[in-house]
Amino acid sequence: MRDFRELDIWKNSHALVLKVYKLSDQFPDSEKFGLTAQIRRSSQSIPTNIAEGCGRITDNQLIHFCQISLGSTYELDYQLLLAKDLKYIENDLYENLFKEITVLKKQIAAYIKYLNTKNPIPNS
Repeated sequence: MRDFRELDIWKNSHALVLKVYKLSDQFPDSEKFGLTAQIRRSSQSIPTNIAEGCGRITDNQLIHFCQISLGSTYELDYQLLLAKDLKYIENDLYENLFKEITVLKKQIAAYIKYLNTKNPIPNS
């Protein structure tokens, strides 16, 4: 088991959640149960699954939860694109978030690769 608070991928994803919450506060009221809820849920899923994976016993379990986090990062990527296209966020803000998400995707993928290299799964 690990302390998730020490992982850069958790720190960066937590910071992203805070930005998404602040940003989504400005979405139209009509999106409260739509895009606002979805974008918050997918952003929360990233650090939440990293934290849950750190509480598991094996690296393979941590890898599984990091893979879920990575998927949630892609989900958030699309939802932010949709918010931009719906004119809920400015292009400049979207571009900054897109860059941040792209870096986070690479960091999570690299961590998964590191864990897989550290403990290769035997061929069945």
